[in-house]
Amino acid sequence: MSSAITDKVEKLAEPIVSEAGLELVDIEFVKEGKNWFLRVFIDGPEGVDLDHCSTVSERLSEKLDQSDPIEQAYYLEVSSPGAERPLKKAEDITKAIGKNVHVATYAPIEDEKVFEGKLIGFDGETLTVEQKIKTRVSQVEIPYDKVSKARLAVIF
Repeated sequence: MSSAITDKVEKLAEPIVSEAGLELVDIEFVKEGKNWFLRVFIDGPEGVDLDHCSTVSERLSEKLDQSDPIEQAYYLEVSSPGAERPLKKAEDITKAIGKNVHVATYAPIEDEKVFEGKLIGFDGETLTVEQKIKTRVSQVEIPYDKVSKARLAVIF
């Protein structure tokens, strides 16, 4: 059910976000305790501020009221994806080249399922991540079709 709702909301949100010169990063529809939350994550070239979030929230709220794709009561939240932004699409991964990433895979690669390091390459089929473990630097190649989740990473 949640996937069908997020797909409908994406169709409503995308034109609003694009018109504001921003990017729709992700949509979540989740239950926390007894409440449902519709979370819309947006970003822009220089990030987003409260005015961006407020404008998108107001316009999206109007569209949601008109089309009413969600039966139960919920809270709408529009915000930045934060420093550890999810990388959902191939183009997100391409934009992340040169940045620190956290990548989880469906199946082990070199006996590991979680990789963290600098994304040094992506050719559309394979991500190349440079990892530093203690004093050893190594590269791992991760097939894109094996990636279960990827996000930017803040590494200290």
